Amino acid sequence: MSSPALTSKVKSNWWKASLQQLLAFASLIILVIFFSVASPKFYQPTNLSNILFSIVVTGLLAIGVTLVIITGGIDLSVGTGMTLCSVMTAVFLVNLGLPMVLGVICGILFGALIGLINGIFVSLLKIPPFIATLAMMLVAAGLSLVISGTKPIYTTGVPGFQQIFAQGKPIPGLVIPNAVLILLIAAVVAGVILAKTVLGRYTYSIGSNEEATALSGVNVIKWKVIIYTVAGCFTGLAGVVATARLNSAQPAGGMGLELQAIAAVVIGGTSLQGGKGSIIGTMIGALIMGVLPNGLSTIGVPQEWQNVAVGIVILLAVFLDMLRRRKSVS
Repeated sequence: MSSPALTSKVKSNWWKASLQQLLAFASLIILVIFFSVASPKFYQPTNLSNILFSIVVTGLLAIGVTLVIITGGIDLSVGTGMTLCSVMTAVFLVNLGLPMVLGVICGILFGALIGLINGIFVSLLKIPPFIATLAMMLVAAGLSLVISGTKPIYTTGVPGFQQIFAQGKPIPGLVIPNAVLILLIAAVVAGVILAKTVLGRYTYSIGSNEEATALSGVNVIKWKVIIYTVAGCFTGLAGVVATARLNSAQPAGGMGLELQAIAAVVIGGTSLQGGKGSIIGTMIGALIMGVLPNGLSTIGVPQEWQNVAVGIVILLAVFLDMLRRRKSVS
């Protein structure tokens, strides 16, 4: 492909991605305005802070899932993987008595280990991502119960853990929890990785055309393992934050979060076919996933109908992704 043609294609993809992000952002603004008019409770600072707090774990998982989906893969293990990382973080901090910083690092690295295993199964052993990560989902769920003895592991005896990784008001006068700031920092780091590093370029390239990327001399197997490992780090970080939020590791939690994370990624404009996506879009999708149930709750919609509404939004996002794909093929 000639350089002018390549430049034109890059610009075209950039405009398409920007348009998808704008549409997702416009949907978010419409939801906020609607719920603000429908219920004065919605735009209260405390409620807005609660919305941000509620999306932290899903947002962190969605960041990692974004990297994987851009490669054309999928990760169904992030929910229970987060739970296992949460349990292991509690084990490191409470059972083994490691210093807080070291225990947190070990919790994040355990997430990286889960991602590494997923990456090996997907890229080296050529097992379809859906099957490999589904198996990991079951393994992680089982190990969480075995290691914890099916009981919560409380971290109330770890000084400063909850204050640093969940609560706290580092900016005087604002009610932004530290966990939200951790999510913002993680999003910036992931955005820089995708936009400015070799890893980011190969992530898009593998998702756009894996065979052509391999023929150009890129070690696709190695880079896919690295991408899954990096994604696992965000799963580990989500496990640390989840433990701090609850001041305990809950061995039966996390199931279903993988669907919320994938939904946030798709709503934000990342294509399930790979090659397209952004962290900004994922953050907008995560906000929509937080605003929608919260807003419905403030106007008195029962929980069961909230689930119906969220399900419809997910179906709509996937349908729009299919339309975009058909249009690009034609």
